[in-house]
Amino acid sequence: MLRIENLGKSFSGKAALANVSVEIEHGSFVGVIGRSGAGKSTLLRCINRLVDPSEGRIAFDGIDITSLRGKALRDWRSSCGMIFQQFNLAGRLDVFTNVLMGRINSISTFPALLKIWPEAEKLRALQALDRLDLGDFAAQRAESLSGGQQQRVAIARTLVQNPKIILADEPVASLDPRNTQAVMDALRDLNTQNGITVLCNLHSLDLARGYCTRLIGMKAGRVVFDGRPESLTDDLVVELYGLEAGDVLDRSQESDARRKGQADTIKSAA
Repeated sequence: MLRIENLGKSFSGKAALANVSVEIEHGSFVGVIGRSGAGKSTLLRCINRLVDPSEGRIAFDGIDITSLRGKALRDWRSSCGMIFQQFNLAGRLDVFTNVLMGRINSISTFPALLKIWPEAEKLRALQALDRLDLGDFAAQRAESLSGGQQQRVAIARTLVQNPKIILADEPVASLDPRNTQAVMDALRDLNTQNGITVLCNLHSLDLARGYCTRLIGMKAGRVVFDGRPESLTDDLVVELYGLEAGDVLDRSQESDARRKGQADTIKSAA
């Protein structure tokens, strides 16, 4: 279990997070929603310790994450896979090497720099690529792939870390609908098939409702909603998204109607 207690983070005296307290159960798929600037990214970066909290405590399976230093902190970051909006791949390196970089904390640095990888690590990377339908792209430079393919490479790199939890920070924000579905399906498969806890920041309410079993709504650095997707009322959406609420609700309702139409078509055909 991931336990966050009274978490706060300030930048130049301005609070990005304020008194955030949540518990994330093992094996859950949790979406963090809210408008830009609500504190979603800061929350994930505090969990990963890319930024240090100003106050409060984060614990995972009884280990105080906020107090980790040195190798213990590197080990935590290895078991806490991070997926970024901008992929964070080395574009000039091939896809295979980018995925292998997820294992750099588990082998000596010098062999990794010389690309002398143990056979077991190579096999692990190839299996991850095959699972994400990217095996045929292993030898290509990462920068030659589409955005959706690059994000799946980033997921494969995270998968070889053998993470206990995956933190995804707006992983589909720059992708078209087809690649968005491919990336979200990949995250859901890791959650359901591997039992990996997924904590995913999403601006899209439609995606959050479609993929997540629990939603945490944030506004101005605070948690204002925590519950199942069906419990999120229109009034709460307005509170979360402000002036953007109309567009968010319209897109969600259009998607609901589209899914209902597809279901009716299937029933008619049957």
